[in-house]
Amino acid sequence: MNARIEKDFDFLTAVYFEKTYMVNLYHMTLYIDILTEEDTEQVVAMERIFYYIQNYIQSSVFINKKEKKQIELFEKAGISTLTLPTDPYDQIIGLILLRKFNAITEGRYNVSEIKLSSKLSADIRFHNVDEEAEEFDEDEWYNDPNLNCKSTNKKTKSTKVVQFNDIEDWNKTGLVWNS
Repeated sequence: MNARIEKDFDFLTAVYFEKTYMVNLYHMTLYIDILTEEDTEQVVAMERIFYYIQNYIQSSVFINKKEKKQIELFEKAGISTLTLPTDPYDQIIGLILLRKFNAITEGRYNVSEIKLSSKLSADIRFHNVDEEAEEFDEDEWYNDPNLNCKSTNKKTKSTKVVQFNDIEDWNKTGLVWNS
């Protein structure tokens, strides 16, 4: 049985662009093809998306991975960074998140389309389909099914103002497949 569902999410995340840090409110709709008949796998797949949004996207900052100095400053301040291959435009963010959600659901779901809008882009909605996201097929965090969100695994030693989870795999969350 294949089913198609859609789910809305809102999250608050910053962007760093042109030497400016801006907090942004996003609205996202995911269009999902369910590819497994196992009810428990369907639940785990959706819970993984919820978990990733709440623990890795929410309260982080989207930033171009070339901004190495600024990334290091954010990490020293305890701010989680979500590195992107380009500047953090909503359309790029949508494509990257589509890739990540498909990676973390590991074939149980196919996020075939994502609709993303934000306050900084005057609530203009960007519709992206999975074929468009294929250009971002490099070996990066957004194609990895594990819990990570940046292009570099460099750990910085600092006194953190805000603590973020350092979980790198799903076993510690309990959101694993029954196989």
